[in-house]
Amino acid sequence: MPLVFLCAPAQATRPIRLAVFHTDLDRDGPGLLLRDIRRQSADVIAARDTILAARPDVLLLLRFDHDLHRVALAEFAALLADGGHPMPHSLAFRPNTGMATRLDLDGDGRTGTPDDAQGFGRFAGAGGMAVLSRLPIDHEQAVDHAAFLWRDLPDSLYPIVDGEPYPSPQAHEIQRLSSTGHWQVPVRLPGDVTLTILGWHAGPPVFGGPHDRNRHRNHDETMFWVHLLDGALPMPTPRPPFVVMGDSNLDPWRGDGLHAAARTLVAHRDLQDPVPTGRRPGTASDDPATAFWPDGPGAMRVSYILPHRSITVHDSGLIWPPPPAGHALVWMDVTAPPP
Repeated sequence: MPLVFLCAPAQATRPIRLAVFHTDLDRDGPGLLLRDIRRQSADVIAARDTILAARPDVLLLLRFDHDLHRVALAEFAALLADGGHPMPHSLAFRPNTGMATRLDLDGDGRTGTPDDAQGFGRFAGAGGMAVLSRLPIDHEQAVDHAAFLWRDLPDSLYPIVDGEPYPSPQAHEIQRLSSTGHWQVPVRLPGDVTLTILGWHAGPPVFGGPHDRNRHRNHDETMFWVHLLDGALPMPTPRPPFVVMGDSNLDPWRGDGLHAAARTLVAHRDLQDPVPTGRRPGTASDDPATAFWPDGPGAMRVSYILPHRSITVHDSGLIWPPPPAGHALVWMDVTAPPP
């Protein structure tokens, strides 16, 4: 008589809420963010309350100053815990922002300026990024791509002027691609599932001197994920399920920048783009814009959560902090497939 093996049905798990939030909590000097967290300054509390309204399971924080021992991050997480939403797990690699090079990277004839750091920043770690999570992070398998060189990206748009790298061959040799970082952060979900967060924060496609240096770099920072998913980079492609999430500083259609990069990423065959929407304060209808510059380009979609096509998306949206905050928190409820 043949043997029959009966498998128990997989337990249903609740959706996981992902969020990315450009906090605007960066400060003009080291230690000032920690001071303001301890003082519970108005913008710190507004950021905390926005996160508490979303109650994410995994959160990518942007424009959050980095310090060596992650003290500011720990104290901000304590504010969330005091508000009833503990996120005990965290990861924050050292960002490229403010990392001194001793070279003139922007071609203005000077060295030691914020534009001469690997990523714009007045001090090391200025405006970095971090992951907070309610769920365990696999630190041993996390990957930091911040040291990847711009020149090594396929079809790199690094400026070449009269046949020579601008502003110098020395700058070309050491210039990293990431303004802040490109990270792979595995998070362990219930049911023995690992979801990898592919997080980044690109620099703006404006400023940075002549020859469209920042515009080209912004394009290539977004294209990094396209090349990684296509297997065109000298590192393994991420295993699904994964989610690309962060701030490209680039709208697919509006504002400055080489928009084709954003359109290429959101249309990638491995990804889906549910396009979260929300109502910005002072407006009458929902809109996909995630940032608003009243004195500049206006409303644009620059923050993204793009799940792998194997992931089920249940819901998504935007939560806008009170003015004068210029960026919305983007959230998405997803279920990853079982292993």
